[in-house]
Amino acid sequence: MPQAHTPHPGLASGTGSPGWSVDDRCTNCDVARQLAPELIDEHDGRSRVLRQPRDTAEERQLHAVAFACPTRSVRPATGRLDPAWDPFPLPLDDDHRVRFCGHNSPHNAGANAYLVRRSDGTQMMVDTPRWSAALAARYERFGRITDVLLTHRDHAAHGRQYADHLGARLWIHEGDLDAAPDADRVLRGTEPIEIADGMVAHPLPGHTEGSVLYVADERFCFSGDSFYWSRGRGDLEVAESVTWYSIEALAASLARTAGRLRFEWLLPGHGDRKQLPAAEMVRRLGELTDRVAELRPQPVDFTAVRW
Repeated sequence: MPQAHTPHPGLASGTGSPGWSVDDRCTNCDVARQLAPELIDEHDGRSRVLRQPRDTAEERQLHAVAFACPTRSVRPATGRLDPAWDPFPLPLDDDHRVRFCGHNSPHNAGANAYLVRRSDGTQMMVDTPRWSAALAARYERFGRITDVLLTHRDHAAHGRQYADHLGARLWIHEGDLDAAPDADRVLRGTEPIEIADGMVAHPLPGHTEGSVLYVADERFCFSGDSFYWSRGRGDLEVAESVTWYSIEALAASLARTAGRLRFEWLLPGHGDRKQLPAAEMVRRLGELTDRVAELRPQPVDFTAVRW
């Protein structure tokens, strides 16, 4: 018999009827709180529904959460999701240059993946959502996908499947090559390289040995798990308790790279996205670099991360 999963109920709706809930499969990946911060919060090491939606806009928010959730833990009262409510890929900026793929994969630690449109109308995929030929076809409606860019080993699942299905090139850094040994393009060393017009790869060893930032058009920074926007701190932050390779290497990478980076949008694998003027991002990145230089290694602890 299939194992039953216990719902983690939210506060009752105005009618007192059952509504949206989060079951016990939740891995606390944070994507739910990113998409609906006023409706979902963290309690006892996982997400919970804080209150039920009050209007159609909030209902859409919770459906976006449900279709992004890697464990499919977020459910309406019926227990079934209507595909008509699936909003993905979801545009993030006003001119729809970047879309959030949604459908986060449990094999990629529930990480966010993105599509970024290039000047010629093609797209690149940064990290990958869960694998589905139907999803691949949906993403490709917005432009041919020429490249699948992996930020690091933790997000390498499905890369080859998407690349082969789409006829795209698969990229990874040599430091994490064992996670995608059949990659079509291998980044090497620590110097930045323009891999396509306006798309620059910045190797950033630290979270893993082969972590990479991809910066598109000096506007969008896809940071993988190297750093993110922390809601709690209201600033740029690193997940020091899940820095697998070396916090000292991450500090050195930031010191080498921060002065070369210019972007307005921070688009991480985990943690919040954020748009700020480029000069403000530069200032905050410099301050983050100084803070990380003071950090020392600590045991890996998922529960210590505070988004």
